[in-house]
Formats: sequence, C-alpha cells, structure tokens
Amino acid sequence: QELPETVLLKFFRPENTPVPARPTPEQLSNLIKTSLHYPESFNHSFHQKSLCLVPVTLLLSNCSQAVVDVMIDLRHKPTSSEALEIHGSFTWLGQTQYKLQLKGQEVYSLQLKACFVHTGVYNLGTPRVFAKLVDQVTLFETSQQNSMPALIIINNI
Repeated sequence: QELPETVLLKFFRPENTPVPARPTPEQLSNLIKTSLHYPESFNHSFHQKSLCLVPVTLLLSNCSQAVVDVMIDLRHKPTSSEALEIHGSFTWLGQTQYKLQLKGQEVYSLQLKACFVHTGVYNLGTPRVFAKLVDQVTLFETSQQNSMPALIIINNI
C-alpha cells in the first residue's frame, strides 16, 4: 500500500497588513502641529481708536494619517502674575471655542482676531489645542504640545 504524497502548506501574510497599535500618550500629544502667523509688530493709534485689532492665523496640521477630532480653546489665560507683568493681557475677539475634524495630513487655517487696549509686548501663544483620533473611544481629547511663545509688539503711533 502506497502512502499518499504529503504536501507542505505555506502560509502567507501580506506585508502591508496594518497591525492596529494603540498610540502612546506621546504620539497622541503630537497629532496636531500648530503655528501662529501674525505681524512681529503692529502700529496703532490708540488716541483715534481705543481698541487695536490684529488679524492672526492659527495653522493646524494633522501629522497623522488618521482622521482627528480637534478642539481649540481660546479662553485660556496665563495664570502666573509674572506672565501678565511681562506680556500684559489681551482678548481674542469672536468665537472662543472651535471643534473641527481634520483628515490625515490635512492643514487647516483658522482666522482669529486679537484685541489690545495698550501698547506692549504680548504672547499670542495662548490657544489650547486638544485632539483625539476619530475612532478612539475616550472621554477626553489629549492636549497637544504647545509651541514656543508667540510674541507681538503693539506700538502707539
């Protein structure tokens, strides 16, 4: 009696199969890169008009391939009195919170207005940005790492 021929089985796994990995907290805090675009200095006649309005662009870049929910909060103020003494206080005009969704690698430009009542040096780097992956079930978005201070000089003419 002859034995049936044995055939070796080979198992193939396609190399490009995505392995779902849980992102680390560090990765989650680097989903969105932000940058502020504004004039380095701004001249305004406070005698003619008491409020100085400066257009500021907040650029949001999704650094991941995934769709990301983003929340921007403009209500944050520096808490230390030292920061207020050095930079003074200003107000963001208009809407104070934004919720949006960015596709993978998408760049979004948000137009803001900063309002000043005095001359001085101010730090525009106060917007807080939070983000989470759309398919991630979480109660809280992860705070995105803040960039360097964004200083502007307001001059009286």
